[in-house]
Amino acid sequence: MKVKHAVITSVDRDELPDGGSTIWYNTIKAVKALNPETTLETLIPDFKGIKEDIQRIMDATPEVVSHNIETVERLTRQVRIQAKYWRSMQVIRILKEGGMRTKSGIMLGLGEAKEEVIQTMTDLKENGCDVITIGQYLQPTKKHLPVARFIHPDEFAEYREIGYELGFDYVESGPLVRSSYR
Repeated sequence: MKVKHAVITSVDRDELPDGGSTIWYNTIKAVKALNPETTLETLIPDFKGIKEDIQRIMDATPEVVSHNIETVERLTRQVRIQAKYWRSMQVIRILKEGGMRTKSGIMLGLGEAKEEVIQTMTDLKENGCDVITIGQYLQPTKKHLPVARFIHPDEFAEYREIGYELGFDYVESGPLVRSSYR
């Protein structure tokens, strides 16, 4: 297919002893073997913060490892039922300390305050995040949280500028931005 860059993601595999990290490793290695010119971005779960499982991803050497924070600390329990804000930050830090190019994403419109968004961006940067995506949350089904507010494009532009001021290498921020955007 001559794909130049691919993003690999999956559902969480918390029922597996290694959180599915061996499947990740094997998949990354298989894609690299078949397509050595294709760069890979992996959008991984937190693997419950288990360093051995995170290390397995690093050992597979994808070009970018992404783990989405999704929302601000205050809303984490509502938005990400099994996730923990600081555990996600720890995952980013472990990846960065392991030499990975790191990425994370935030959804806006869930009831967060501007100060909380900036704090989340600051926390990500302080924990070694290189690239950040910021997009509008859209309610996927009636069972999911409703949209609290639609964010104006000017606010997304402001967050882009703040991101660069904080020192991110790359910031993508807009209503239609998703974690694998472009």
